[in-house]
Amino acid sequence: MQIILFQPEIPQNTGNIIRTCSLTNTKLSIVLPTSFSLNNRHFKRAGLDYTDKIEIEKIDNLESYLKEIKKPFYFFSSKGKNLFTDVRYTKDSILIFGSETLGLPSVFHVNYFDKFVTIPMKKNGRCLNLSNSVSIGLYEALRQNNFVF
Repeated sequence: MQIILFQPEIPQNTGNIIRTCSLTNTKLSIVLPTSFSLNNRHFKRAGLDYTDKIEIEKIDNLESYLKEIKKPFYFFSSKGKNLFTDVRYTKDSILIFGSETLGLPSVFHVNYFDKFVTIPMKKNGRCLNLSNSVSIGLYEALRQNNFVF
């Protein structure tokens, strides 16, 4: 599995996601720029000692990256039409999450509308916390693959 964070803004969320990825043997990639340094003390504190246990891939251009890979990928968004549980994930699936305040750019909604999934929540809610959304999506994908880490 792989998680891609698109330009994350809150170091504590990214640190929590690092912990989750480390403990599930999940690759983590971050689309640059971030609004914080990957050496930020809040970032390192949230990641505890897990920040040194995984390699974080840095991506400069997500659109180019997606054109090069040959793996199934899905965008998680409150604007998605399909439920995230309706997807059949493989062990090499890529789960992509937008930034905390801006989400994902509209170009992805236009070019990959059929790849957008959503986590259900009450109407008129804005969105779930990023690290919670990553955990929910990742653990469903791992469940479907018998939690093979």
